[in-house]
Amino acid sequence: MSDAVGTPEGVDSRDPEELPDTEDSEVEKAAQQTPRGLPLRVQNLEKHFGGITAVDGVSFEVEEGSLTGLIGPNGAGKSTTFNCITGVHEPDAGTVLFQGEDITGLKPHQIANRGLVRTFQIARELEEMTVLENLMLAPRQQIGEKLINSVAPGLRGDVIEQETELREEVWETLEFFEIDHLAEEYAGNLSGGQRKLLELARALMVDPEMLLLDEPFAGVNPSLEEKLLDRIHALREQGYTFLLVEHDMDLIMQNCERVIVMHQGKLLAEGAPEDIKNNEQVIEAYLGEDI
Repeated sequence: MSDAVGTPEGVDSRDPEELPDTEDSEVEKAAQQTPRGLPLRVQNLEKHFGGITAVDGVSFEVEEGSLTGLIGPNGAGKSTTFNCITGVHEPDAGTVLFQGEDITGLKPHQIANRGLVRTFQIARELEEMTVLENLMLAPRQQIGEKLINSVAPGLRGDVIEQETELREEVWETLEFFEIDHLAEEYAGNLSGGQRKLLELARALMVDPEMLLLDEPFAGVNPSLEEKLLDRIHALREQGYTFLLVEHDMDLIMQNCERVIVMHQGKLLAEGAPEDIKNNEQVIEAYLGEDI
């Protein structure tokens, strides 16, 4: 059978055995030398509360498409670091770069609008609104947010069209997280695990490029924890980047390809889970020899 597609211009059509014996092609070499993207870079971050230094010169990077864990004992500065990255606190020193842009000191909504979205340790759903309504509020740049667009005859049709599209996207998201049966339930009636699923679903509706999850599994029963983990891995396979704080060390070590360790406000260690588990400083400071 003849080759109907043919050989693209510039590609050597000789049999591989006839080609020069080289270890790697130029394309392969280039791919090996090209680093993965670094959407989040934290440089020399500091935060003080009175005479207490909560974050002390912390620097780290998060690779694109990765699931990175941030661990450390209580008081290590993990949540404060999260808050400084996402604009809840303004850092006293240092720089936060997202997709190459300096976002240090921006307001939380400004940072979220750039695609860096977080969840909280205690889920912050709108309790008196339904699950569906919580998700409908999340997307950015809704033209119906301006009153004039909702009532003006020439613009109201655009508002209706966009809301119809958003509602379809919301239902797809609800089905993805398997909480579509709760769509008309008030958010305040959900269990702790269901609220965590709702919060992650709502964060996804913002159309983020990267998600920062603050103890997403706290208070979640094992079955919902497994469901939440499945969804996080599925999203990661779709190209999302994650940085998460979590106290369950087994969970971190089994699911993250990179781990960052903080201790007393400073960066103690970072690397692959196996390296962290065998790091003597980490063992002494936090993990314990049985980890």
